Formats: sequence, C-alpha cells, structure tokens
Amino acid sequence: MSTESVPAEPRMARVRTFQPRRGRVSDRHEDALARLLPVYGVDESFEAATAFGRSAPLILEIGSGMGQATAEMAAADPGRDYLAVEVHPPGIANLLWLVEERGLRNVRVFDGDALDFARGTLPEASLAALHVYFPDPWPKPRHHKRRIIQAGHVELLRSRLAPGGVFHCATDWAEYAERMLKVLTADPELENTAEGFAARPGHRPVTKFERRGVAAGREIFDLVFRRVQGGSATG
Repeated sequence: MSTESVPAEPRMARVRTFQPRRGRVSDRHEDALARLLPVYGVDESFEAATAFGRSAPLILEIGSGMGQATAEMAAADPGRDYLAVEVHPPGIANLLWLVEERGLRNVRVFDGDALDFARGTLPEASLAALHVYFPDPWPKPRHHKRRIIQAGHVELLRSRLAPGGVFHCATDWAEYAERMLKVLTADPELENTAEGFAARPGHRPVTKFERRGVAAGREIFDLVFRRVQGGSATG
C-alpha cells in the first residue's frame, strides 16, 4: 500500500466544508419538515440502536443532496441503516418526503455539519460504510481548504469506520478526484480496493445531478477504499 506523503492543508479554525443555502422550500417540503423531521430527524444525542430500534450495520451519507440516492439505496438494502447528513433545507425536506412515500424504516436525517457530528457524536469504529457522493469541489485554489476530502478530515472520518468498513467517494470534478485519490491513498489505515479509480459500484444510484455532469462532458470518478486495521470487509 502506498504511503506517499500529501502536503498538509493550511490549519484553519472552524472552516466549513459547505456553504449554507436556504433555497426555495415548496409547500410540500415545508409540510415534510414540519411533520417528518421530528419523526426521522436526529440530533447530537444520536445512538443508532435507539434511533432505528435495532442493531444493524450503519451507513453514513455525507451531503445527501435531494435524497434520491439515499432513499434508493436504503430501499434496496433494508438490512442496513442509513444516516443522512445534509444542511440544505429543500434537500432534507425532499429526503423526508421520499422516506414517507416509500415507507422506509432504515433512514434517519441529521441537519448540520457532518464533521462536527462525527467528532462529537459518532463512536469510533461504529460505521460499516461512509459515502461522500459529489461533495462541493470548491474549485478555486483559495477555497481548497473547505474541501471535505483532506487529510485531517479523512483521519477523523476513517476513525469512525469499523475495520473492513468502506470509504466511498464520487465526484465529477477531475482535479478534485486526483486529489481525493492522493489523500485517501496516503492514509495509513485505508487501502484502495481498485487500481486507482474504481468502477461505479452497482449499489450507487445514478442521480439527476450525475446525469447533468455527464451531459456537460464531465467524467465521473469513484473511489472505494477500505479500512484495513484489524479486520476484513463488512460491505
């Protein structure tokens, strides 16, 4: 496994990896937030067994967007639980609406900063998988410090994976994909499951956002790594 060093990102206090956006919330979404967030939402007191009413492998979805991919994966994978973290109100509302419409019992939603949540709430080695699909690429060099896939953040998130747990990223931004590959490869407790970039796993749905990227001529990159310390793959 490569141990190529990756230059450290600037140490910045409380630099957010997201830009809060209010956006327009439809009447349907306002209704979903009012009725369903108290039912399916979680806060910093989250405990998986209590939130889901069972003990099952837990998947963390960072930046679930409008929720289509999360809902589709959860529906196809009822034996595992999905915790979606998002900050965009219309996206949170749409996922809640999909959860109700499809009768999904294995989805919960956290409205807030995924890194703060991982650091303050999630126990170490508590996740079977971690998904970071199409995060904001922050393309301007002066904004690279806001990217979620950088060494310090990866170390934190990887520590929440159980041995054998999967760290799966996807992006349509080529420069960011190369950077992700270097950062993930350099982590001493992660191993690449492919030679370089991976083929898109069948369980990752193709979303409307991804189709727009392809239509614009952008290539899609998947990176699938596994935590190697002390265990074998869990999925």
